[in-house]
Order: sequence, then structure tokens, then C-alpha cells
Amino acid sequence: MNKKFLYIFLILIMGIAVFAPADSNANGTCPPGAVCIENPLIADTFEELIDNIITFIFIFALAFAPLMFIIAGFFFITAAGDPKKIQTAQTMIWYTLVGLAIVILAKGIIKVIQDVLGG
Repeated sequence: MNKKFLYIFLILIMGIAVFAPADSNANGTCPPGAVCIENPLIADTFEELIDNIITFIFIFALAFAPLMFIIAGFFFITAAGDPKKIQTAQTMIWYTLVGLAIVILAKGIIKVIQDVLGG
């Protein structure tokens, strides 16, 4: 079942890639009749690449944290007095808070370092 789903998914992705309209001469650097591949990273320097990766992780963490709090709350509600399930829910909340704090502090520390160094 899983292999069949994977094969169908890959065929769909390849079909989308083949039939997707490509504007290969959008920036004017691609000669007519040639196949050009645009930069998928949308970053011209290493600093921009790192900033894009950090921003992606930051946005992902901000979207993922509430989901983890909801799942931990579900564990609390369905624990029915079972200490193991309560401990699991508390651990999930604790790890979510610590992970979210690390991501937020990392973004802030990078901004402070850039301001201090004048970047």
C-alpha cells in the first residue's frame, strides 16, 4: 500500500514538473531556445541563505508549537488519572516551551549580533 502511494505521488510530481509553464527568460540571462534553471534558494549570498533558513525554521516552530500544546492538552484530558500519561503530557509541554524559547532566542541573538557588528 505504501509503495503504491509513493509511486503515484512521484508520477504526479513528475507530471506537474513536465507540464508546468516555465518562464526561462524572465531575467533575460537565458538565451532563446536554451533550458535554464532558476535559483530555487532565492538567495544570492551566503548570509541571505542562512537568514532564509533561520526564518523558515522560525515560522515552522511558531506554527508547530500550538499544535504540540493541543496534543499535550489532549493527553492531559484523556489521562484519566494515569500518572504515565500525565507525565508524558507535562514532558511534551516542557519540551515545546524549551524548543520555542530556543528558536525565539536564536532569532533575537542573531539580530543583536548583526546590529552590534553593523551587518
